[in-house]
Amino acid sequence: MDQRPGNRSEIRDFLATRRARITPEQAGLPTSGRRRVPGLRREEVAVLAGVSTEWYTRLEKGHVSGVSEEVLDAVARALQLDEEERTYLFDVARAARPSSRSPRRRKAVDIPPRVQWLLDSITLSAAFVTNGRMDMVAFNPLARALFAPLFDSETADERGRPNFARYWFLDRGAPDFVGDWDHAANTTTAMLRVEAGRYPNDRALRELIGELSTVSAEFRIRWAAHDVRIHHGGVKRFHHPAVGPLELTYQPMDLPISAHEAHSLTSYTAEPGTSDEDRLKLLASWAAAPAEPQSPSATQTEPKERNPGWRDPSR
Repeated sequence: MDQRPGNRSEIRDFLATRRARITPEQAGLPTSGRRRVPGLRREEVAVLAGVSTEWYTRLEKGHVSGVSEEVLDAVARALQLDEEERTYLFDVARAARPSSRSPRRRKAVDIPPRVQWLLDSITLSAAFVTNGRMDMVAFNPLARALFAPLFDSETADERGRPNFARYWFLDRGAPDFVGDWDHAANTTTAMLRVEAGRYPNDRALRELIGELSTVSAEFRIRWAAHDVRIHHGGVKRFHHPAVGPLELTYQPMDLPISAHEAHSLTSYTAEPGTSDEDRLKLLASWAAAPAEPQSPSATQTEPKERNPGWRDPSR
């Protein structure tokens, strides 16, 4: 069976961009004369990895058939990949290897009632479930209130479910809602890159990436960098339209719902005893009110200016 061409290009571009960022000095190699390309040459990576130049050149062209994990590990060390980049390299190489079976198309998975019960039992944290394409597929009332701008955005799907990637890149209000739009955009793109490497046959994922690449120049720039990110916890700042500034700690956890669809449960909470906790509790009290409250995003004002990479998707 032929190797999958989509992943050949993933491997080629990823290795080429990693090679270009390392100087001979950083790799401990002698330098002499002018260099026509930035970073290391292919033959230099081959020497560092202990393989022939022909072997490494074939690998960088995306041909991974017969390449052992030991060789991949040696290349990862030569290119000074961090743990996330190394994981990505192994994942994309595994997905690119020939298969005797037709690739199975991933299907959307219904969230079991027990997961929604769990989310609803969490009252002081905004908790939600996302799939690998960053669709928010389940959430508790506080998450609905916290991320009201996403739910009310035209970038939400026909069922009203928001997608973080579409919102960050296609909604002009996103830079006003999140405290560090650049960081959110970089992280989102890097996470989608990891997902695309693991699941190259995910049609919905390909369509999402194609849409973002077509509409958003900011996304195209970040996608071309081939940076990768496996989700970790951290701190994120928001300017919420109803309660003002919020600094929240978030923590994602793998949620094993299906063998064919990756899900993550993420919770956002505030540090106890802070004004952020007071504002989050206020938002929680509104979210828990029995009467249908006015959407917190209803008070949102028109952004002062558009994100420079934003383009109206209707045009």
